[in-house]
Amino acid sequence: MNVKLRRKFIELTKRRIKPGSGSVDTHLLSRTWSYPVANLSQLITVPYIIVGGVATRLYMPERMTLDLDILIHTDRANELYQSLKSKAIFVGDLSIGGTSWELSDKTILDILVNNSTWVNSALKTPKTAPDGQPVIDLPYLILMKLAASRTTDISDISRMLGQASNNDLQRVKDVIKTYDRESLEDLDSLIELGRLELGNYSRGNQNPIK
Repeated sequence: MNVKLRRKFIELTKRRIKPGSGSVDTHLLSRTWSYPVANLSQLITVPYIIVGGVATRLYMPERMTLDLDILIHTDRANELYQSLKSKAIFVGDLSIGGTSWELSDKTILDILVNNSTWVNSALKTPKTAPDGQPVIDLPYLILMKLAASRTTDISDISRMLGQASNNDLQRVKDVIKTYDRESLEDLDSLIELGRLELGNYSRGNQNPIK
């Protein structure tokens, strides 16, 4: 979805959304790691972070996802692919850059490769999952989802931002201002949508973000 279509989608949603999603607040605020995730610590031999649907578990209610996505720097891709040849089954190339592999436990592992200037910073500043694996920090996850801008991504962004602290929102805005300034207006709209879903304008999150 390009920027123009994304903005139309956001405006349509803003016209139709009503405060409160119907979900109990305790569910919207829950953070769980219930569905098992393949432990990659011995398998992946280069710096990586978990991204995609699994990564959102740290920032919004958990949902089941059929695959596991990780991000590595493009410069380390060939090194990792060579090491995986004896440990996993190559499935194919990804249209967005990277490859897909089937692990011994049947997990489908999508390896996203990227050489953007922000990638090294994201790899060096992960959050830690309950199972000890590195997960992409919220600002860079938002950056990735804005770049993809599928309807699922936009929904995830609004839900994660609607529940984020003011400090995290400021960190997100700083990263978007640095790497994707064109999306700043949409970012503010998505924060508003997320807060409307949670009905939390009265919960102390209404401070303006610089």
